[in-house]
Amino acid sequence: MTDLAAAEQQWHAWIVDACTALDVDPDAVDVTGIHALTKDIAHGFARPMAPVGSYILGVAVGARAARGEAVDVAALAAAMRATFPASTPA
Repeated sequence: MTDLAAAEQQWHAWIVDACTALDVDPDAVDVTGIHALTKDIAHGFARPMAPVGSYILGVAVGARAARGEAVDVAALAAAMRATFPASTPA
């Protein structure tokens, strides 16, 4: 097993534990999508805003779900990417 595979297993176990503690379905956690969004925020806008962007996305997902609306995480992430200022240095 590679070091990355061992780390990914540890990450998955933590995701399950964190989701259980917060009453969230672990299957709803799209690690790849979250990583892509935070990378885009860090490189396309400002690195310190990457975790803030993840939080905003989570709030948006939760708010829509609470209202009984369909949740399209990819569309929400695309809407967030569209907010990056065009001239912001990475």
